[in-house]
Amino acid sequence: MLNKLSFHQSSASLEIIGLPDYSNNENKDQISIISQWKLIIVDKPLIEGKIEHLGPIMDAFYIYSNLLIKNEIPIYESKLIDIKADNLYIHNIVLKSSKPNVEPLVLKIGNSLLSDTINCFDQLNESSKVRIKKTDITKNITKNLSFGLNKKVKFFNFFIPPFIAICSLILFSSSFIYFYSPFENIEKKELINPE
Repeated sequence: MLNKLSFHQSSASLEIIGLPDYSNNENKDQISIISQWKLIIVDKPLIEGKIEHLGPIMDAFYIYSNLLIKNEIPIYESKLIDIKADNLYIHNIVLKSSKPNVEPLVLKIGNSLLSDTINCFDQLNESSKVRIKKTDITKNITKNLSFGLNKKVKFFNFFIPPFIAICSLILFSSSFIYFYSPFENIEKKELINPE
């Protein structure tokens, strides 16, 4: 009996269908022999393929997103998939079929759909229920990507709290200007100490 696992993130969903490898004494709920996968993106045609297509497509998304984060020219081209930026917000994806005489599937997705799709791939990579052969590219890219994101998060975590403290101190201090009037104090002193 085939097992089916789904990984969801907002507008994207990745479905993995396959069997456990009983020769390795695997649990009946695990998937080691993937027979089919489906990528569902909201308002886009269904993307599906064989296991040999999943790895290169995941690699393409990881490499492309890594180029975006590093502010390099975001273009990825291969025999199976091409991804390039239309502008800062739209990404063109061309999926080429391995079958002859089949037109390529062209998709335009925004940053949120790109992020959701990559998140589904991340969930698949982190899942203990699916065993997928990871290429060296995927291992290196995900480590570099997370390291780059960690550096940015550490930077913001270091500078944002003092910045917020200084802003709130200025705001709090400036509010006292409205309550303190030096002219009233001069008048009060003149009333108390008339000359």
